[in-house]
Amino acid sequence: MESQVRGGTRWKRFAVVMVPSVAATACIGVALAQGALAASFSVSGQSFKVTADKLVGQGFAQYGALDSGYTLDGKKTAHPVAVSSFKSATITNMCQSVVTPNIPLLGSVSLTLKAGGGDKPVEADNLYIDVEDLAADATFNNIEIGVAAKDLNKGPGMKGGSEQANPYGFGQQADSAVLSDVKQTAWATTAGTFKLSGLKMSLSTGVKECY
Repeated sequence: MESQVRGGTRWKRFAVVMVPSVAATACIGVALAQGALAASFSVSGQSFKVTADKLVGQGFAQYGALDSGYTLDGKKTAHPVAVSSFKSATITNMCQSVVTPNIPLLGSVSLTLKAGGGDKPVEADNLYIDVEDLAADATFNNIEIGVAAKDLNKGPGMKGGSEQANPYGFGQQADSAVLSDVKQTAWATTAGTFKLSGLKMSLSTGVKECY
């Protein structure tokens, strides 16, 4: 089975990245109210943007979660995310940017990282991306939609530990996924290995993001 989707995710009309599901956050909200979910590691008060010409992933799975963390002034907060995971992935022409605002004398400062150009893409194993917003052209092979998160077995599995995710909530998975013209905002990325070929990192004043 092959499925192709194009579009963007907006949390005002919650979607689990490519396939809409209000049920995912509803389940998480109920579990939090009942005290069933433990706190995850704390994310920073800055999300980051990522673009890529193409992401080719093997063993894809996705489920809803909450990332707890802080605002830049130290207040506790939480962010609904769609955790996209891959057993392995290659990423072509990746750009990652994060903006730190309100630095004395400088204003905003942008950190930009680029890698995976030419014929040497970024390579990752056991990759997890906590996504808040995504736009891409996406093709999935042998996709299954509506799987309980704990039963996702095509990807690397749920993160485990003290992750804020309902194991009985909505999930989806596919043998493989190809995403083109990727633009996403995320709160966290983790990987078993993350090989950045041709890495270039730069700092500049002002707001200079990947998109």
